[in-house]
Amino acid sequence: MATTISPAPPSTTSRVLNARLASRIMSADEAASLINFGTRIGMSGFTGAGYPKAVPLALARRISDANLRGEKAQVSIFTGASTGPELDGALARAGGIQLRLPYQSDPETRKRINAGEMEYMDIHLGHVAQYVENGFLGKMDWALIEVTAILEDGLLVPSSSVGNNRTWIEQAEKVIVEVNARQPAELEGMHDIYYGMQPLPNRQPIPLTHSGQRIGTPYLRVPLEKVAGVVLTDSPDRNSPFKAPDVSSRLIAGHILEFLTAEVKSGRIPSSLLPLQSGVGNIANAVLFGLLEARFEDLTAYTEVIQDGMIELLRSGKLTYASATAFSLSPEMMEKVNAEMGYYRERIVLRPQEISNHPEIIRRLGVIGMNGMIEADIYGNVNSTHVMGSRIQNGIGGSGDFARNGYLAIFMAPSTAQKDAITTIVPMVSHVDHTEHDVDVVVTEQGLADLRGLSPRQRARLIIERCAHPDFRSLLLDYQERAERLSFGKHTPHLLHESLSWHERYVRTGRMRPAAD
Repeated sequence: MATTISPAPPSTTSRVLNARLASRIMSADEAASLINFGTRIGMSGFTGAGYPKAVPLALARRISDANLRGEKAQVSIFTGASTGPELDGALARAGGIQLRLPYQSDPETRKRINAGEMEYMDIHLGHVAQYVENGFLGKMDWALIEVTAILEDGLLVPSSSVGNNRTWIEQAEKVIVEVNARQPAELEGMHDIYYGMQPLPNRQPIPLTHSGQRIGTPYLRVPLEKVAGVVLTDSPDRNSPFKAPDVSSRLIAGHILEFLTAEVKSGRIPSSLLPLQSGVGNIANAVLFGLLEARFEDLTAYTEVIQDGMIELLRSGKLTYASATAFSLSPEMMEKVNAEMGYYRERIVLRPQEISNHPEIIRRLGVIGMNGMIEADIYGNVNSTHVMGSRIQNGIGGSGDFARNGYLAIFMAPSTAQKDAITTIVPMVSHVDHTEHDVDVVVTEQGLADLRGLSPRQRARLIIERCAHPDFRSLLLDYQERAERLSFGKHTPHLLHESLSWHERYVRTGRMRPAAD
């Protein structure tokens, strides 16, 4: 079924208050016709929030028509993170994306990447702005940015995400602005756009020392001469329904909360914990909801996305401030937030992702990072991006920014997948995103392994004992014992000819257990 965009109501025009830019209002088709094929486009959007919705659809139609005529019609798309069906989905179906980065979650986009029909560059979210600003990815031709409003002086009120919008606007030759009337006008004042990043080698420290601190301006700046068109829309974000935590998620959350309680008792972290970062997903939300029942108070968050659980923590008063770069809420929660935007505007700060994911700030604040994974091996290496080593799922996102630089790096997943046919604790991960040096804690519903201060062989025993599913524990112990006897070196024992055969076995038979089991 084709995605359509609702026509913008007349009231949308009142959100374009700058006369010079109001004279450049045009249709989505007119705006799309300005974009040449073969160009690089920086688009707004992060976790299905704040992405342009009308012009990408029009561009996809134009690309489809050109491809039917036998032309090679493609563009390269850079965003903050994942977007929605009107952008990634439509352009992917049209065969219109040559290169995509840095993160995606669209099924059609994923299919095209894994079929070798679309180039994809997986990159830490905190690196994107620097890559573009230093020309590593070539010249940015266009910026296509969704905003809430354009003020009289031409300043832009960002919408439900910030992502890389500041960088796209500064680096692009031309800018197209979508003004979305569906975004609440009360968002104005929630954002904090920092313009103090000097170019190398004269860069100064970023003056941010608390999650709720503001160091910039609520608005995006754009040179008016850069704006080639303004398009009026009235369309919702891709707000995915929230799934209530299942048994496995609740058990994982319980292990993490028990661990954090022990850390407080030991004196390693304060009773208010340290700023929390939470990846997107059911398990991450379960941890946040679990904090509602925990005894921790005066919590703060320094993260990438505001999820349902974080909103509930803010509503309860347990969470005092939350810093992020985007919302990622269910439709029901988004409706509640929109109705009380004034309340949340005082407690939420939305920043550019080069700030939300900046290693300097993450290290300074001592962020506790909690992220999902696809699998971990017995030595603590984590694969968070690839299924069976070669098929991309979504991308590394910001997990690496927080794992490498945070105070604690926690990775979590159920101990099995594919209806218990696969163990997520394996001898050797099929793809490494986070090395053992950046992983502090591994958690499954079976238990939690605190890897700090342990040698590789000690980590292996603990992960197998605490995190592996009982159905696979004896197989993993057998592998570890044989590896310690037979491997070339004894520091990180591996039987290289066998360690990845677990994944090969699943590809051949659909299960990781040997056939005799």
